[in-house]
Amino acid sequence: MVAKGRGGAAATALVAGVVLLCVLLPITGAAAMAGRAPRTYVVGDDKGWARDLNSWWPNGKTFYAGDVLVFKYDKELHDVTVLGGKGYRRCEVPRHSSKSWVMRTGNDQVTLRRGNNYFICGLPGHCDKNMKLAVKAW
Repeated sequence: MVAKGRGGAAATALVAGVVLLCVLLPITGAAAMAGRAPRTYVVGDDKGWARDLNSWWPNGKTFYAGDVLVFKYDKELHDVTVLGGKGYRRCEVPRHSSKSWVMRTGNDQVTLRRGNNYFICGLPGHCDKNMKLAVKAW
């Protein structure tokens, strides 16, 4: 015998809605769920990928999962390394990590994931001279 509780149809609809949200959010990104299309940002605006960006570039911007960062730079002088917080704080590029990678095209694009996103220039001494960026995406 199946027990019938109060609000069975409403509870089922609520559960279905939560499940749908859990499925759609990772697919569409938080930007779309926030009522806006994902945006593309050129890191450093017309200055490009450079030192001391954390002190001014993210100010006044709200980033969402699904937004795209474009890194423009001279590929002979720099790179962009995507990595975790530990590598970011230490300015160390992990040797063997599935969560980090290096880009060297001079016109790299990264789709932000929800949470903290960390980037450094992995060439010797560049990160230590503050060529790094931390962005939180909602």
